[in-house]
Amino acid sequence: MKVILKKDYIHLGREGEIKEVKDGYARNFLIPNGIAALATEGAIKALKTSEERRKKKQEQKNKALQEMASKISQVTLSFTRTKNEEGQMFGSVAKSDIIKALKAVNIELDKEQIVLKTPLKEFGSFEIEVNLSIDIKAKFKVNITAS
Repeated sequence: MKVILKKDYIHLGREGEIKEVKDGYARNFLIPNGIAALATEGAIKALKTSEERRKKKQEQKNKALQEMASKISQVTLSFTRTKNEEGQMFGSVAKSDIIKALKAVNIELDKEQIVLKTPLKEFGSFEIEVNLSIDIKAKFKVNITAS
């Protein structure tokens, strides 16, 4: 099934691209979540006529994301967790903890944008990557200390 992407989606492509995907993926995920629309003849014609406007919008969006990336790269988050007798951490630092801490410094991110396979369960300093778009990535530091 052919779909037109309504917005950038890291796993698939950029806004305005026409992609061939499996029918179930389109019907059950992409279209209901507003990520894509069915690529009909009329939709493809409308896409071609609005291409110039979409490029200008994308340039502005990229500029804003570059500024956000530079702001994010200057951030260092600190967390304090308790430890047991063996020196192991009780609990962990998960994406939700990181999002709350970033919100406190006026940076709004989604869980999907933060690259963290598993929650952090050790004390120390870590570098976390953020995918702002397909091309734009940023990294920031997280320090976890024992209380």
